[in-house]
Order: sequence, then structure tokens, then C-alpha cells
Amino acid sequence: MTYFEALIIAIIEGLTEFLPISSTGHMILASSLMDIDNPRFAETFEIVIQLGAILAVLFLYIKRFFVSITIYLKLLVAFLPTGIIGLLAYKTIKLYLFNPYVVSVSLIVGGVALLFLDKWSAKKESEYKEIEDISYIDALKIGLIQCVSMVPGVSRSAATIFGGIFSGFNRQQAAEFSFLLAIPTMFAASGYDLLKEKDNIHSNDITILVFGALIAFIVAFVAVKAFVTFLNKYGFKHFGYYRIILGILFLTYALSTGLQLTA
Repeated sequence: MTYFEALIIAIIEGLTEFLPISSTGHMILASSLMDIDNPRFAETFEIVIQLGAILAVLFLYIKRFFVSITIYLKLLVAFLPTGIIGLLAYKTIKLYLFNPYVVSVSLIVGGVALLFLDKWSAKKESEYKEIEDISYIDALKIGLIQCVSMVPGVSRSAATIFGGIFSGFNRQQAAEFSFLLAIPTMFAASGYDLLKEKDNIHSNDITILVFGALIAFIVAFVAVKAFVTFLNKYGFKHFGYYRIILGILFLTYALSTGLQLTA
């Protein structure tokens, strides 16, 4: 992987990680278009640079973690389903689902779901004063819905925001809980992938991983703040339309060119 390829993918990660449009899906599509020489390392790179985006959220929402221990416990409950299922299904997911065809279909289906979510949540009032007031049962519900996002193209952000609104949050609270839940989820995913691939990562690769994570941090820092403002003003429908159009375009391209299943 060249530094230019790393830069493009890291910018995509930072821009899309916390938007309901699937960062993993976008990176898989980008990697397919650029035809990166080492697709196995590219997959690891795509997961590991999420650490940079996580640190951006941690920096922005650090005060949340000093309010009470309750937020830690409820995030842990929400994380558990994904942690358990991800551990059990890791190899299968990475082997069979990390391809542009799965991503394209997931983008389209998820886009339609976002259009329904936009209408459903438009005037929805929150059942909670603060996000840490959510019940443990509802936190678990969000965690179970997050499991769907292990399919590339679904979007972890979209799944958890949908789960948050379904569980009683308004749009902004659902987005903020999604941001916070990303911290344990993505730390676990990145750490596990690094552990699995450590023998295939060479000293030269470390530099490019750090470079990608740094770019992802900078871009995500800006994107997170912009997303909350955009969400409050325009809702989810534009993300839904974008997903549907991108999914159709790339599926058409993949089918017409006979693009390989591997990213």
C-alpha cells in the first residue's frame, strides 16, 4: 500500500466512520477501485485506522466519562452482544462478506431504512433527560441491533442510531450514544485484528498504519461535530438517498466489469 492510497482510505474513514453510511463499506469500495497490491493488509489497515477516529470521539466527549460510572456500565452492556458474536464469527465475516457486492446491496437496503427512520424520528421526543439515563435493557437492545452492522455496508453508526431511537432517544442523543459506543466496539475490533494479523504486519507497515490513524483522527474530529449539526437540521433522508445512489452505481459497475469478490 502506498502513502497516497493510505491517505485516501484514511480520509474516507474519518469522514464516514460516524455517519450512517458505512465507513467499512466505503473503504472496501475504494480499495477495490484502487486495486491495492496487498488486499489482506488493506483489510487490516481499514480496521486498525479506526483507532484514530475513536480517539477523536474520546477527545470530544471526554467529559461524559467523568459524570458517573453509569455510562461505563451501560456502554459495556451495549457492547457485549457485538463483542461475543464478533469473536465467534470474525473469520466467517472477513472471509465471505468483505466484498463490494455485499457492500453495495447493504448500502441500498440501509438507505431505504434511513428514509423510513427519517420520517419516524422527525418529531420524536426523548424518553431520557441524559443518555446515561437509558435503561440496561434498552442499552442491550442497542447492542443487539449493532450486531447487524458486522455485515459490511450496513454501518455501525446507522444500526446504533436506529437502535437508540427505537429505545427512546431523540436523534441527537442516539447519535451521541452511537459515538460513545464506538469506543469499546472499535477498540475491540482493531485490537483483535492486530492480534490476529501481527505475524503478517512488518516494520514498514507500522509507519503507514500510524499515518492512516493520524489522518483519520483529524478528519473524524471535524466530521463528528459537523454531523450533529447536520442531523439536527436535515435529519437522515439525505444519507438515505446517498446510500441508495452509491449502492446502485457501484453494484452496476461491479457487475458490468466482473469485479472480483475479494476487496
